[in-house]
Amino acid sequence: MTINQYKSDGVRNDLIVYLCLLALAGLQFVIAYQHIDASQMLVRMLAVAVVEAGLAVMFFMHLLTEKRSFVLCVLILTTFVLVSMQFGWTDSSRMVTGAPLSK
Repeated sequence: MTINQYKSDGVRNDLIVYLCLLALAGLQFVIAYQHIDASQMLVRMLAVAVVEAGLAVMFFMHLLTEKRSFVLCVLILTTFVLVSMQFGWTDSSRMVTGAPLSK
């Protein structure tokens, strides 16, 4: 599908993507009620969540119609922000125990 076809069939495509997102959300409920290991459930749920997020970003935020260089820039920036946020978790125990060697 070309970008011009996507723009002309906007409402129909949005409805199809919305129905796909609903189906993926239903799939997450099915995965949640399966009797599997926590590690397997994490991998499956994460895979479904990545697909859902990709659909939402590409269609509802209209990144599908943007230039590839802009999409790459958004992807790199988002990855950098998410990785940078992870440095605060190692210090989260201070809320419970206080600063080390403070007494």
